[in-house]
Amino acid sequence: MSDKATETVAGSGNVFRDFGYPDADVRQAKALMGTQIMKILDEEGLSTRQAETRTGVSHSEFSRIRQAKFSRFTIDRLMAILARLGQEVELSVRVHPRGKRDANADAPHPSL
Repeated sequence: MSDKATETVAGSGNVFRDFGYPDADVRQAKALMGTQIMKILDEEGLSTRQAETRTGVSHSEFSRIRQAKFSRFTIDRLMAILARLGQEVELSVRVHPRGKRDANADAPHPSL
C-alpha cells in the first residue's frame, strides 16, 4: 500500500461537463433519456424487435440506444420514443452564467 494520499474531486453532476464537452448539457439530457428508455425495455422485458413492434420505432434505433450511442438522436426524438413507450416526460431547466471552469467550453472537443 502506498503512503501517497488520494485526492478526491467532486464532479459537477454532469460527466460531459467535467470532461469539457461544449455540448455537455445536451449530451447529459440525451444520456438521461436514453437510460430511461433502456430501463423501460428491461423492466418490460422487451427486445429491440418487440419494442419496434410496440412503438413503430425501428429496432436499429433501439439497438443504438442500448449501446448508448445517442449522437444520432435529437432530444425531441428521444422524448417521442419515451412517449411511444407510454411515458410522460417532464423537463426542468435552470439557466445560469458559466463559471470560470467552463470558460473553454466553446473550444472544439471530439464527439463521442
